[in-house]
Amino acid sequence: MASVAGTASAVSVRPPRRLLQVSNGISGLKSVSFTNQRKSSVSIRSAPRLRVSCAAKPETMEKVCFIVRKQLAIADDTPVTGESIFSQLGADSLDTVEIVMGLEEEFGISVEEESAQSISTVQHAADMIELLLEKKKAA
Repeated sequence: MASVAGTASAVSVRPPRRLLQVSNGISGLKSVSFTNQRKSSVSIRSAPRLRVSCAAKPETMEKVCFIVRKQLAIADDTPVTGESIFSQLGADSLDTVEIVMGLEEEFGISVEEESAQSISTVQHAADMIELLLEKKKAA
């Protein structure tokens, strides 16, 4: 698990084994630090807006986007990205359940009901899959 610590003016993030992706989302920060297991760090100063999220592997993201596009019958010219929100793509709660079932089948995983209910974006689904695959590999 990644650890995140911070104050109103700074946030420090320690990722598990992979680098974290940074994009817009947290406001009012003056600095952000990232440290990996090799003890090297990267700092970003005066970041006006920032969001930190675990980055799923590109192939996982592609598969999730494909399953979402297929399940919701989304046209090829409509973008589906990590930031895509299921409800904004036209998914209702039944569609979300069917997306999760498709992901379980594709990746050979089992998603707990409470986790399935909390999925709202493609990125969140891909990150959850990565975590479940890591747990499966460790077992």
